Amino acid sequence: MHIATDDLSGPEIADFLHEHLAHMRSLSPPESTHALDLDALRAPGVTFWSVRDGDDGSGPVVGCGALKALDARHAELKSMRTRPARQRGGVASLLLTHILGEAAGMGFTRLSLETGSDEPFLPARRLYAKFGFTECPPFGDYRPDPYSTFMTRELG
Repeated sequence: MHIATDDLSGPEIADFLHEHLAHMRSLSPPESTHALDLDALRAPGVTFWSVRDGDDGSGPVVGCGALKALDARHAELKSMRTRPARQRGGVASLLLTHILGEAAGMGFTRLSLETGSDEPFLPARRLYAKFGFTECPPFGDYRPDPYSTFMTRELG
C-alpha cells in the first residue's frame, strides 16, 4: 500500500468520498453528520491523504484520512474511511499510524476526533482506543450529541 498527500483533484477520490458521505448520512441524522465534503477538505488548514494499493500508488484507492488544524497545537482527525471490501485488513491502522506521525511532525500536540456512538461505529471506536484515544467532551465547534462520541489523545 502507498500513502500520499492527495490534492483531491481526481475522479476516483471524489467518488470514494461521495460514497463515504452517503454512508455517513445513512447512519446518522443530518445535524449529527459531521463528515466533510470535497470542498471542505480542500480548505486551508486541511491535509488529506489517500491510500492506494501497490507500492507505487498506481492501484485503486482503498482508504483515506485527513487532518484539520483547529489551532497551532490541536488538530482534528477527519474523513477516515476504508473501502468496505478492505476493512479489517490493516488499511486504517497503517493510515492512522502515518497521520499520527505527520501530525506530530507538523507540531500538533493533541489530536481529537468525532465519530458515531451507534453500533456501526464500534469498530472505529475500538481502532481509535487501540491507538490511545480516550473519550472526551466535545471540542472545537461541536456540541453534546447523542449520536457522537468524541475522543482525543496527546501526541508525544
